Amino acid sequence: MKGWTGNILRINLSSKTVKKETYSEEFAKKWVGGRGFAVKILWDELKPGIDPLGPDNKLIVALGPIAGIPAPNTGKTVVAAKSPLTGGYGDGNLGTRVTIHLRKAGYDVLIVEGKADSPVGIYIEDDNVKFFPANEIWGNGSYKTMDWLYAKFGKGVGILTIGEGGENKILYSIIRSLEGRAGGRPGMGAVMGSKNLKAIVVKGTKEIPVADPEAVKEIGKNDLKKINQIDKETGWTKQGTTGVLAWCNEVAALPVRNMRKTSHKDAWKIDGERLAAACVKVYGCPNCTMRCGLTILDKEGHEAEMDYENIGLLGSNLEIFDLAQVGSLNYLCDDFGIDTISAGAVLAFYADAIDQGAIEGDFRFGDAEKAKELLKLTANRKGIGDFLADGTMRMAQKIGKGSEAYAMHVKGMEISAYNCKFIPGMALAFGTSSIGAHHKESWIITYEINETSRGSYGREKAQKVIELQRIRGGLFEFIVACRFPWIELGWDLNNYAIYFNKITGLDWTLDDFWTVSDRIYALIRAFFVREFPEWDRTRDYPPKIWFDPSNADKEGIIAGKVLEYDKYDQLLDHYYDIRGWDKRGIPKTETARTLGLNNEFEELSKYVSLE
Repeated sequence: MKGWTGNILRINLSSKTVKKETYSEEFAKKWVGGRGFAVKILWDELKPGIDPLGPDNKLIVALGPIAGIPAPNTGKTVVAAKSPLTGGYGDGNLGTRVTIHLRKAGYDVLIVEGKADSPVGIYIEDDNVKFFPANEIWGNGSYKTMDWLYAKFGKGVGILTIGEGGENKILYSIIRSLEGRAGGRPGMGAVMGSKNLKAIVVKGTKEIPVADPEAVKEIGKNDLKKINQIDKETGWTKQGTTGVLAWCNEVAALPVRNMRKTSHKDAWKIDGERLAAACVKVYGCPNCTMRCGLTILDKEGHEAEMDYENIGLLGSNLEIFDLAQVGSLNYLCDDFGIDTISAGAVLAFYADAIDQGAIEGDFRFGDAEKAKELLKLTANRKGIGDFLADGTMRMAQKIGKGSEAYAMHVKGMEISAYNCKFIPGMALAFGTSSIGAHHKESWIITYEINETSRGSYGREKAQKVIELQRIRGGLFEFIVACRFPWIELGWDLNNYAIYFNKITGLDWTLDDFWTVSDRIYALIRAFFVREFPEWDRTRDYPPKIWFDPSNADKEGIIAGKVLEYDKYDQLLDHYYDIRGWDKRGIPKTETARTLGLNNEFEELSKYVSLE
């Protein structure tokens, strides 16, 4: 079997045992890697109803056949588990040297199970696995922790670690690596923390198995140069993802004041031009020549790595338009190891609930210093921070008084930085994102606003959402690689089929990848349904406030316009029909059969009736 190592490393923290396992070529071809491997393993090995923060949950670190290969933007790793935030399947990807080192150590998958009796770290060097005490770094932020680990194991190793957020089981805590790399929005950091696992360190020295080593080396080297040249010609990395902020403000899609507003006159103060002017360093992931990690000095003088999502949620959504202050909030989130998107949404919801008289408090929009104080309390679950640590869905359930309508989440995960009160297709993308509201799986917004009628609820939008999910939430999540060359520089998707075939010796087309994507989406949905047998289509709805006419903009290009329930419902029907799912949003038996999921859906039928 070329292209895959065929090996899984299983580590049990309770018993301190290590086991090397193998998987079949059939398994590799069916699930490919990354998200595919992760959801299948979690489906098979987790009993429904387990506590996501208990020892029965499992942390999966999964790679794909393209991951780590010297080719454009292949430095990504998928981390997955049952989500503490949503209660369903959760994952994320992040750029890290673990990608290269774990594959060179001889593994495509790491499974961590059980719970250590005291803080611990794992060190993997090829076939050798050691545990080391982490008491000395428990309680430290991620930056100080990484410095300690590099001093102990060497600067070039791969590291996955958590900060205080993961240790204290903040439900939206993430896993950190490198400078500003982070992943696992649905609480993957909390899963590590619940296991008393502070860090995973990897060093690999073997060769990654590929079918045609010379061809892979030549193609990868040439394509890295091509991507670098295209990036230089376009100038994309001058602003990176933050270049979209000014556009979102212009087209009334910017999150402002807990997404009650869609634009702001001061948004220019934190846009991509201002960030580029303030930039002091630029970081990137392994095998990346279009580095997007633009770093500024925050209010306290720390180097804070910024992107659009954290500026949108920690900046405009909180009505904080001082870039250095936004940088400070971002730095704190990164150091604590909590998700910037959810953190910004939580603070905005808290301020909004206070404004609405639903809860008492002294936090107001625009108060950066108080926001910093609240983040520190949250990361340590102290005072009001213990309340904020559980995310907007649970906060709204406790507050009541109609606050559920403006808690900006889907399935428990906070919405990314796109205000969709009148963008139906992007609202559908958030509603049907496999892990809860996330922009990465189907960023339809530019297509919707630039190329079609913004107010359309037609079948073509549902089709486009699925097309993008197959690529962004499918292909790039299971091969595993970064999507930015394709999205930002127009890099042809067929290049990934070429890489895949040269690496594996297979002869796949893009259509083969789309089948795998649909299979993965169906099983992720089945995972959620098994956990929540009372499943219905309302779980695929965005927040009620996006449908509320009283929340419509009073002026501007979408004045008086909001989403319409009946039309969104019809759009959701189109989505389900194209996917072969029933009216509840559950894949049909025939769809499962076509995708090769007979056994999985026979298991699902024990919990819910299937069409």
